[in-house]
Amino acid sequence: MSGLPNAPSGSRDLVPRATTLVVNGTAHVLDAAPDTLLVDTLRTGLGLTGTKVGCGTGDCGACTVLVDDEPVCSCIVFTRQCEGRRIRTVEDVVTTPAGRATSEALVACGGVQCGICTPGIVVSATALLEHSGGEVSRDQVKGALAGNICRCTGYIGITDGVCQAAQRFRDDAKARTS
Repeated sequence: MSGLPNAPSGSRDLVPRATTLVVNGTAHVLDAAPDTLLVDTLRTGLGLTGTKVGCGTGDCGACTVLVDDEPVCSCIVFTRQCEGRRIRTVEDVVTTPAGRATSEALVACGGVQCGICTPGIVVSATALLEHSGGEVSRDQVKGALAGNICRCTGYIGITDGVCQAAQRFRDDAKARTS
């Protein structure tokens, strides 16, 4: 993950220490050991259970969150690496125009079944729409979701949903500026 400092090293870093995280716009001070994963801090420490644990190796995307507006797998990032960074979880993302459009379009297009992958997909798709203003191709959607695995729906409903969300996001943005 680009831009994050290396994992802590040295014996003085082996004990938990106060770590300040800004999550969904709110500062939190928590004790974090050097090996505490961000996904565990979010789910257990802050009660933000929308972020799911899937593989634990950064391969499935279920744990995707935004760190400084970039999608990252929170199961392979240490909490301390995120100190001073802005973290957004699915709980925050779905309140934005892009996140709302994405979550509603995924439901409408049949891109949701068991729900384990859905939060990570919503977060990744929202990042794509926010970065692009909704001007995306189907191939760009597929590329943005390449790190998100779904074992239930296949990908047609998911891709259709994100493309529909992109159109809605663009239309809504035009309406707001008219």
